[in-house]
Amino acid sequence: MFKFQLVSISGLKFDDEVYEVTLPTLEGEIGVLQSHMPLISVATYGVIAIRRQSKDPDTAREYFACSGGVIEVDGGELRVLVDEADHADDINEAEAEAAFERAKAMKAEATDQVSLERAQQLVDRHAVRLQVTSLKRRHQGRR
Repeated sequence: MFKFQLVSISGLKFDDEVYEVTLPTLEGEIGVLQSHMPLISVATYGVIAIRRQSKDPDTAREYFACSGGVIEVDGGELRVLVDEADHADDINEAEAEAAFERAKAMKAEATDQVSLERAQQLVDRHAVRLQVTSLKRRHQGRR
């Protein structure tokens, strides 16, 4: 077990002892377990999956949709600082789907590079939120 803290601009999202955390990075998905080597990395848009106990099945994992940030593993602790982190329980799937469709429309209508990049960020954000709601729904059916 090790301490995991997830902090967003809006505050502390998670702070507890865990068995395993899976994180999205620029190099791909990484898993962090107790005694992980020291690491500083960049978090990207993606899903953070948390397994609280070693015997917990995949269906018991908790999920957060996160945006980019910084990952630090040091001294038996994992700290992740991100712009946004939304717990699966806090995401309304219908609202996320509607926001995803609006973001895709914004991207299609973008007339300059700045608008295109902003629209792509929104597409990425809402795609991750939908992925988290899908994981939650799929795993709730198996409990």
